Amino acid sequence: MTGAARMQPINPTYRRTFPPPVMEARRWIEGKVFAPEKPLIMLSQAAPVDPPPAALARAMADALIENPASHLYGPVLGLPELRAELAAQWSDGYGGMVRPAQVAVTAGCNQAFTAVMSTLAGAGDAVILPLPYYFNHKMWLDMEGVETLALPTGDDLLPDPERAAALITPRTRAIVLISPNNPTGVEYPPALLGAFFDLARTHGIALILDETYRDFHSQPGAPHDLFKDPDWDDTLIHLYSFSKAYRLTGHRVGAIMASEARLAEVEKFLDTVAICPPQVGQIGALWGMRHLGQWLAGERAEILSRRDALVAGFGGLEGWDLLGCGAYFAYVRHPFAKPSDIVAREMVEACAMLVLPGTMFGPRQTEGGTGQAEATLRIAFANADRDGLAEVVGRLATLDL
Repeated sequence: MTGAARMQPINPTYRRTFPPPVMEARRWIEGKVFAPEKPLIMLSQAAPVDPPPAALARAMADALIENPASHLYGPVLGLPELRAELAAQWSDGYGGMVRPAQVAVTAGCNQAFTAVMSTLAGAGDAVILPLPYYFNHKMWLDMEGVETLALPTGDDLLPDPERAAALITPRTRAIVLISPNNPTGVEYPPALLGAFFDLARTHGIALILDETYRDFHSQPGAPHDLFKDPDWDDTLIHLYSFSKAYRLTGHRVGAIMASEARLAEVEKFLDTVAICPPQVGQIGALWGMRHLGQWLAGERAEILSRRDALVAGFGGLEGWDLLGCGAYFAYVRHPFAKPSDIVAREMVEACAMLVLPGTMFGPRQTEGGTGQAEATLRIAFANADRDGLAEVVGRLATLDL
């Protein structure tokens, strides 16, 4: 070949999709050295950095050594024992009826989302995402050529079913909700979730409810009653992750609750992408569900304690507005005239803190946004203890950009 080397073709929808935000933010700190008296505080990624409990790790190690099947392909929709355990615990916890045949296990919750969305929407279809959105949801829709119908929210960060209804067209296939929310931490009230369920059912579209952070909900008991509807699976598709609850991020275990007919289509997607979810991760998830209830309650109490500490800290922080705080996240309005992407990058140098800008979770005003994206930051606080959060508030109090 003569002349300049030609680049192999790339799907244009991938070219138009923004790069992974967490990886982009990590590049902001590459090669930087931070003073020992002011080390970098990492508040960018919502993932526990501590290993799982020792007993859980031992159960997984034992499986590797003693269970030959742990090294083999398993069922595409997951281990039957784990599907049954999920069905039983969800039925008991939500007061409804979930059958094992309505449960699938996936390689993480992101795969759960892409799997169900692949069965729902293709190029030219549309899906409603409340703002601010979870960036991986938006990325998948963009890569698949599915239009995102952005549902703006106000300072309470709660989506409005009436505003959502106005967005529905014959091309709309689903509404996606996350509660407790990523990136805002806001918990959606049961009545609000019920209103969205009714809206989706009326229009014959799916309601996808991602409850990755349900184990850290501030209210005891079931966060909603949607599973009590005997025909819940004609509308609701529920997503869950074991990554946060049992610190299994690297083992990739998530779950879907949906109709058997939906899961029959999901199985096609999963078989072509990963064949089956990781065996050892599933074994760990099952062991955790059966043995770590009390431990998980302690994890929840600790996260809620950190949330309370952050709420108290921001109460005395002049110029900053805490719009949402819960589960792993605080969503804040910064006091600076600069857009959030500039603020977040300058914070690395100015106060040795890495957070994500609101521009990673929604459109700019030049792209049809409301200005919310430029004015906000996400703080992922799950890996900062109370002393660490006090340090966060202290650094923000003196920040001058």
